Amino acid sequence: MRYKEDINKNIFRGYDIRGIYPSEIDEDTAYTIGLGFGSYVRDLGKKTCIVGHDNRLSSPSLYEALTKGILETGVDIISLGLCTTPMYYYACIKLKVYSGIMVTASHNPKDDNGFKFAFDESGNCKGQEIQDFLAYILRGNFQKGEGKLSTYNIEDDYLELFRTHLNFGPRRVKVVIDPGNGTTSIIAKKLYEMFPMDLVVINGESDGTFPNHHPDPCVEENLSQLKKKVLEVHADVGLAFDGDGDRMGMVTNSAKFLPNDLYMILMIRDMIDKVPKKEFLYDVKCSKALSDEISRLGGKGICYRTGNSYTKAKVRDDDLPFGGELSGHVYFRDRWLGFDSGLYAGLRMVELLSRCSESVDELTKDIPVYYSTSELKFSASDDVKFSIVDKIGEYADSKNYEHLDIDGVKVLFDDGWALVRASNTGPNITARFEANTKERLEELQNEFITVLQELLK
Repeated sequence: MRYKEDINKNIFRGYDIRGIYPSEIDEDTAYTIGLGFGSYVRDLGKKTCIVGHDNRLSSPSLYEALTKGILETGVDIISLGLCTTPMYYYACIKLKVYSGIMVTASHNPKDDNGFKFAFDESGNCKGQEIQDFLAYILRGNFQKGEGKLSTYNIEDDYLELFRTHLNFGPRRVKVVIDPGNGTTSIIAKKLYEMFPMDLVVINGESDGTFPNHHPDPCVEENLSQLKKKVLEVHADVGLAFDGDGDRMGMVTNSAKFLPNDLYMILMIRDMIDKVPKKEFLYDVKCSKALSDEISRLGGKGICYRTGNSYTKAKVRDDDLPFGGELSGHVYFRDRWLGFDSGLYAGLRMVELLSRCSESVDELTKDIPVYYSTSELKFSASDDVKFSIVDKIGEYADSKNYEHLDIDGVKVLFDDGWALVRASNTGPNITARFEANTKERLEELQNEFITVLQELLK
């Protein structure tokens, strides 16, 4: 292993470190990050960290290189080995060790890998913190020492956590789960079988090549097998999980894809009368149907920037009972510990169904229908994309449009919205639109894409 002076700066992104293995991230990269991480936490007065890895084929070797670097700085490691990201989060809480790294590329393609990391109780690093860590690594002034490696099996503790945080009703629900051959495969079946339901599992073997479909459950095309199985076995709900287990995607009893913002509506309806603080967070990409429903229920909606590291910290810092984002991350704090777990999110849906007689389709039939686009991408170099988004804001001002600037520019109308933002993960500007009619959706899309394309010339 060698210190990599020419480490790829582009892998240090908005929410984590992520790139293609082995061209952008290799064992020398992992070793160098380990040297930097161990030294950084020692500078903070920390002596111990927690490390885990997902089931990608490159994860074990990157984990070995990473831990070698950390140990050489004199920091002790508690190794979880193969685990989901939520299992790693809970280990940090359970053991009261908040410095740690999870080797994972979440829902990215099989050839990608990366690192989610935290220095202290403030949670996963994000934004400028990640750029500051890159600068620290590049200086190369690392601590020296001989750390000790110990292991900890978090599985039993994790299962017990679920057992004490759920309360099922009398109805026995038929559930299909799809771990997508990701890391939840190591625990999903055992966990769900702890509770009273009729369970069917597909793609439940751990396989880091993800042979059956891409491990992103919030993209509808990845749920075709789940939809088919739900209809085949007449299931009440279908649940899918991403590569490292912190996100959930869902299909209804009629195999209709249910976006995460509509899932959030069902959760908020269920909990709003049970929590003292009736404030709920959602990101800028979520449907107006969600904010409308929170208001209708007498609650307060908080619209916030996209990004798991940001939204989770905001829900915690503002002491909110629940929050989430369109990408599938949700944070329960009403009777859960606030970290995102796709398996827990799915079980909360099954629990809700066990206590009522309605189907998921019936529960969602009164949610107002809005029409939206997918996230549209436009190429824009990193040195100009933010200034172009600023000019979209200036355009909105010139038209006296109400807009938010917490994450790009989200222009608000009574009948919809337009969102234009700079990507945090690549040289792109993204746009998304929503309206209460297809005709209005087309109007909004045409207006703002025309302006954006002019600015990109």
